[in-house]
Amino acid sequence: MSGVEASQSRSCLPMSYPTRIVCLTEETTETLYLLGEGDRVAGISGYTVRPPEARQKPKVSSFLRARYEKIEALKPDLVLAFSDLQADITTELVKRGYQVFTFNQRSVAEILQMIRVLAGIVGVAHQGEALAAQFERGLDAIRERAAKRTWRPKVFFEEWDDPLISGIRWTEELVEIAGGDPIFPELAGAGLARDRIVTTEQVVSRSPDIIIGSWCGKPVRKERIASRPGWQDVPAVKNGRIYEVKSTYILQPGPAALTEGVAQIERIIAAVAD
Repeated sequence: MSGVEASQSRSCLPMSYPTRIVCLTEETTETLYLLGEGDRVAGISGYTVRPPEARQKPKVSSFLRARYEKIEALKPDLVLAFSDLQADITTELVKRGYQVFTFNQRSVAEILQMIRVLAGIVGVAHQGEALAAQFERGLDAIRERAAKRTWRPKVFFEEWDDPLISGIRWTEELVEIAGGDPIFPELAGAGLARDRIVTTEQVVSRSPDIIIGSWCGKPVRKERIASRPGWQDVPAVKNGRIYEVKSTYILQPGPAALTEGVAQIERIIAAVAD
């Protein structure tokens, strides 16, 4: 949608749709910009990096803490949050009289649903459907390319290093779409990180061909992974197949994961399996 079209669309919207939105996580900010509605974003999380132009907005929160006085100064008519981890923030905001909507998407299907729901909330459902369909086509194309390979490598997606935490559901689903087989499929549905803790012995016993690390807030240290006791004979370590996908691309359950995040995973798997 062009800027002119977006402006015309907004001019036709009833005043009941929110126009001053505070986003406490990045994925809703990015989605609003992709919908052509970035001017509605009044405040953002300090961790927001996508899109770059959103960084000019006032920063009102980290992931677990909010600066309520900054939020109040922005006079938002909607606050968007994510998951039970922000429950304390959202409870306080509700007590202060704000309209709050908390998403809790944990799968690829739920990310696509979030996009459609958010578009409906701001009155641009048609654009939301088009954007979600665009992402679905991109994932289908990756899935079709993966189906042509004769080998599906076993992949350990390492979401955290101490304790070891395997990937949340959407990351494991994107690994599958890109042509790999997660080594802990039985844990993918666990929404809480503590329920996806694994031991080094479990990883070794499942012999991953590829290790993909994504540690939120810090770089993956491949040499540390390779030097773990007992890991020297793990195929991924023995063959130098330890990779990083930065958390900003894959651990945000939104457009970034469905585009750049899965694209990086596909490149990693293709380099090994083609």
